[in-house]
Order: sequence, then C-alpha cells, then structure tokens
Amino acid sequence: MRLASVLGLAALCLLAPIGTAESIADDSSKDSLAATGTVTIMSGSTFDGTAIIARDLAALVGNGAAEGRSLRVVPMIGQGPAQTLRDVLTLGTVDMGVTHSTVLNHYARTGELGPIKDQLVYVAKLFNEDLHLLAGADVATVQDLNGKTVNVGPEGSGTEIAGDILFEALGLQVEVAHLDAAEAVEKLKSNEISATILVGTTPIAGLSQIPAEAGLKLLPVPYPQGLEDDTYPTVLTHDDYPALIEAGARIDTVGICAVLVALNEKASPERQAKLQQFVERLFSTFDGLQEPPNHPKWQEVNFAATLEEWPRATEAQAWIDRARSASLAETRERESFKKFLAQAGDTVSTESVSEADQEKLFRAFKAWSKAQKSN
Repeated sequence: MRLASVLGLAALCLLAPIGTAESIADDSSKDSLAATGTVTIMSGSTFDGTAIIARDLAALVGNGAAEGRSLRVVPMIGQGPAQTLRDVLTLGTVDMGVTHSTVLNHYARTGELGPIKDQLVYVAKLFNEDLHLLAGADVATVQDLNGKTVNVGPEGSGTEIAGDILFEALGLQVEVAHLDAAEAVEKLKSNEISATILVGTTPIAGLSQIPAEAGLKLLPVPYPQGLEDDTYPTVLTHDDYPALIEAGARIDTVGICAVLVALNEKASPERQAKLQQFVERLFSTFDGLQEPPNHPKWQEVNFAATLEEWPRATEAQAWIDRARSASLAETRERESFKKFLAQAGDTVSTESVSEADQEKLFRAFKAWSKAQKSN
C-alpha cells in the first residue's frame, strides 16, 4: 500500500461521525459537571506570594463558565499555611486550602488538631515554596545565628514549624521573635533582630522590594541530615533577587511542598459533587496552568505525585486512575498502529512519513478501530 492510499484511509476515517475529542472522564463525572455552586480556596498572604496559587487556580477553573459549567472558585487570603489548615478544619466556609507538608506532618505527630489524617484528604501536591533566611550585614553564616534573635513568624505559624525543623537539624539555639513578615524586615533593618525566616513562592514580592542599600542578605542554608523527611534542597539566584544576591551567585536553601487539601466529608453529597467538579476541571485543563501569565512554578508540578502517608481525595484518585488507564490504552493502540503502518508500507518506508502525517494517520486509525468495535 502506497503512502497516498494510507492517507486516503485517514481522510475516509476522519469523515466518520466519531464525535468530539475524547475525555478521560466517564459518563458519571460528566454528569457531575452540572451547576453545584461555589468552591472557596484559602491560601497564604500577599507578602509571601502564596496567594498567587489560589488566584491561578480560580482563573483556570472559573473559565469553565464559558462551557456551561457554573462552578465558581473564590480565592481567599489567609494567614499562612498553619492557620489555613485550622480554618479548613473549623470554619465550615473554606472548601479547600493551600498548606505545607511540614504543617500537615507536624499536626499529625502532635495530635493538637485531632485525628487530621481522618479529617483531611489532599487533592494534589503543588510546587515547592522556598525558605528564605534573611539576615543583617553582621551575620555571615547560619551558624552565626547561634544565641541571636531570629524571627519565626507568629506563634503556631507554618514559618515557626519550618524554623523549628531547621534549627533542630542544624543544632542551633536561638532566641525567637514572633513578628509578621513586614514588621520583621523593618526590625532587621534597624538591627533589633539578627534574621528572619520567610517561606513563600519565589520571588517573594516583599523581599523583591528591599533595595540593595538596605544592607540585608540571604544566607545559604545547608542541608544536614534531619531535613530530608520534610524538605527538599533548592537554590535561589540573582535572577530571583537582584538586589540581595550578586550576579552569578547562588544561595542554597530548602523547599517545602505546598499541598492542596480539603475536608474528608463523605457525608456531604454537595461538597463531594463540588470537589468532583473541581477535580475534573483542574486535572483535565492543568496544562493551562503551566502557561503565562500563571506563575512559572506551576511548570514544576506533577499533580499525580503522591504525598506519602496521607489519603488522597477519592475524586482525585479516580481521575488519575482513569488517566493512567487511558494512557496505557493509548500506548497499546500506538503499538498496534506501528504494526499497521509496517504492514501497509510495502513500497514506502514508514520512516519517510512525517510526524505530522503519522499523527494524522494515527487519529484515523483510532477512528477506524472505534468504528470496527461498534459494528
């Protein structure tokens, strides 16, 4: 069979009434895309940059209104990942929240908020947020902070939890201050404290606004044993903070995984329907989050990644399972298609077929296969 004949088959098959593009969702999930109301997502503050997560999610999922889906996502400004977790658990008006894996693991260990592994599910792991250790000019290394005053944010905050993990791993004894981020930066400028910890989405807007003449610096954070359970090694560069990091220099630090969580409310059909609708919209259009003007950090996200020892929302797991099954079926179908091309190419080598033509042929082959199965 010549290439022209194969392409003729493509044209014939593509004329078949095969409908619109296939969806990973099954019929029940499509039905669940009916109007179900509003989903609220709480994130961090405007200073640390984490509010951008909820903003991007709201913009992506909210676009479904143009397709007849009336689920609306309302971003909420919170008071950090620890308070966000408490608000998801207690307020009743917060459907989902962006918290940290360190915060989840801390409260699971302490039990201060009850049996949260029974009360919460995670929808997806998001990108890592970076720990920034901002210090004055008289501090050269993190070890110089031993015995000094370091701000770790409000009591019970996610920043305090991260600071406790860091100082314990480094064997440092510090005097802690409990200030909000903006106040801490001002006290650092006046030498009232020696350093402050900030955790947020790089670049943190509040840090980007600090001028070079302020005399502040970002300290490198080593990665000793004890940090690997809750954090990941990462790097800050001059491009992130031109006024705080010299050109060509790099600052080693640690990243903390942001996690989108929701209540595990199987007794609430309404909340389950909204979560189902949200998951379908988010996962099926996730590629849109990795494009401008959304934050570049979205390019690091694999929403199918597992958060060890934590239960994933059944709606999210079901979508991922369907996607994996569809991917496996696609792989097998492509293998069959390659055999089909090889058998058809008696006068034309398959290597001479362009990628564009091969893709066109593959779509035709899928349509033909589907038609055969329905007959």
